[in-house]
Amino acid sequence: MMSEPAAPPSPARLTRTQERALALIIAVVTANAYYIHPIIGEVARGFGVSEAEIGLVPALNQLALALGILLLLPLGDFYPNRTLCLIFVTGQTLCLGGMVLAPGFASFTAASTLLGFCTIAPYLIPAFASKRVAPERLGAVTAQLTAAVIFGILIARVGAGIVTARADWHTVYVGAFVLMTAVTALLPMAMRSEAASPKQSETRYGALIVSVFVLAARHPDMRLSAAIQGLNFAIFTATWLALALHLTSPALGYGTDDVGYLAGIAAISVITTPWLGRWADRVGPRRARVVAALVQLTGIALLYPLGASIWGVMVPLFIVNLVGPTVDVTGRMTLFTLAPDIRTRLTTSYIVAMFIGGAVGSAAGTSVYGAGGWGAACALLMTMSCAVVALSLLAARRWHVQASVQAD
Repeated sequence: MMSEPAAPPSPARLTRTQERALALIIAVVTANAYYIHPIIGEVARGFGVSEAEIGLVPALNQLALALGILLLLPLGDFYPNRTLCLIFVTGQTLCLGGMVLAPGFASFTAASTLLGFCTIAPYLIPAFASKRVAPERLGAVTAQLTAAVIFGILIARVGAGIVTARADWHTVYVGAFVLMTAVTALLPMAMRSEAASPKQSETRYGALIVSVFVLAARHPDMRLSAAIQGLNFAIFTATWLALALHLTSPALGYGTDDVGYLAGIAAISVITTPWLGRWADRVGPRRARVVAALVQLTGIALLYPLGASIWGVMVPLFIVNLVGPTVDVTGRMTLFTLAPDIRTRLTTSYIVAMFIGGAVGSAAGTSVYGAGGWGAACALLMTMSCAVVALSLLAARRWHVQASVQAD
């Protein structure tokens, strides 16, 4: 039997220390999927596989993450988030141990795929926090936790590139295992303000999963936000994987440490995303998303003409990293204003779409680059970015029309 959302006593507000601890946990847990970005060429050479084959590692990780979110994240509306996070974070730690000990490409890919399936904590924690912060701080805290995701990705890519250049790619995953062990010990203290356990009911697991699709069908604005973020995340994964292959190719000849240093540009997102979250609180998430999507399109358009050197590509990457995460922040804000008892299941649909997009981007970015080089990869990115702008404009107009009708 599952438990049915009830009306438990209001949980205590998070302290600022807890907010920071949750952000740290999100950063470390998120990083696991992104160590491979700057070192994908080295991992391929280490296992003796092609560019298309190595693209399966991040692609399957993202698909498994989407499946895990669909099957596991809805439990957050019924069981204590603290308990679920501890289980899944422990599972991730064990999977990383499997990657460290993997004797070949197939077992490494299998452990990475299972790791993706267990990566639920970064998506339970924002819903957990959204119920424990004042409404006027929702955008700021959501942005802080999103910035933690960015910071985790940043550290993963920069650190992996540098460590691989000075040691080897295997050392990267040994370090990741140590970090996850520490986070597993920290998590119970950071999430100690759990609400009272909900009452049991007749709701079954199958009905719970079906309810995810039912709620998605009832909230078209959520579906638009999910489609936008799916494309947005596809842009992100395709950009960095294709860029790593491009820069470390014989034609350009940069090292994995150079790619890692380049990933440091994402540090701008850690600084600007919380500020942009507060700005979105003022102007509204849908209007803010349109602006962010347009600025991102400008950056994507500059990738091809400036992509002949690592110095030139810094300009478009700076622009994309400046506003790209704001598309995600504003999308989540449209969900967190809805009823608390359905937020986790709506977030499930949103995140599933996001990681399906990430899987498509991972496979398409490496495959298109392998087939047509940097020019073909940039054309793919432009197509997806134009779609993000179009859907963002549609969502904003639709909301404006609805608001006008309600006002009349």
